[in-house]
Amino acid sequence: MPTAQQKKSIYEPDQEGLHFPREPVFHTLAEERQHRRERLAAVCRIFGRYKFEYGFAGHVTVRDPEHHDLFWTNPFGMSFSRVRASDLILVDHAGKVVEGTWAVNRAGFVLHSAIHEAHPDIVASCHAHTVNGMAWAALGRPLDPITQTACGFYGHQAVITEEAGAVVVEKGAGNSVANAFGNAKVAIHQNHGLFSVGRHSIDEAAWWFIALERACEIQLKAEATGSPLKLVAPEKAAHSAKHLATPFMGWLHFQPIYDWIIRTDPDLVN
Repeated sequence: MPTAQQKKSIYEPDQEGLHFPREPVFHTLAEERQHRRERLAAVCRIFGRYKFEYGFAGHVTVRDPEHHDLFWTNPFGMSFSRVRASDLILVDHAGKVVEGTWAVNRAGFVLHSAIHEAHPDIVASCHAHTVNGMAWAALGRPLDPITQTACGFYGHQAVITEEAGAVVVEKGAGNSVANAFGNAKVAIHQNHGLFSVGRHSIDEAAWWFIALERACEIQLKAEATGSPLKLVAPEKAAHSAKHLATPFMGWLHFQPIYDWIIRTDPDLVN
């Protein structure tokens, strides 16, 4: 049982003998690689279920645990809803597919390779053309702290105006997106959509994206009422972010969703 100092979350139980999600421990790099691939495939399935899909737009990546200059990503042209771990492709920073038989999304390579190359501490990243995310991105401003969900991004979000609305396909064009993630874990790319990263796991990156899309939806609906928004006080928002914005909390939030998708779509690990 962890002590108060060892706890990663206020939600960890003090009582012994209770079920509580624990982070996996890997004994080999091969074991960790397979885990990352299966989780990445699960994220694809979840994004499909959540209707984050828009044609071939959208890409998720996770760094290889052994070869840090390579990352796994979803195949270009394959629906999120049918991606399996065995379908994933391994890509280098030059856009070359070094493992797998599917093509890579050109825009996805430009953006995600820039993020991974600029930030060796980033393990995973997510981007999709979601309805609420694109609507909020059209406003070109950060989310306000109006809910606990939004407070999770207080001090941890960025708004990117460079390359706003442009299709990013030229190498180097992804640098403005990559530069936004110095201290942020999510970014709103003006006239484009949402990005998230995980410095701990793909689970974390996926949860930040899901939560960010939800926060965008909530603020759009709140503003549509025409009534003034009641903002959480800065000190309260910072307090909530301290507890909600940790890598472990991102990982923890994702576990019930993973448990659901692996039960409904067990073939994703094939």
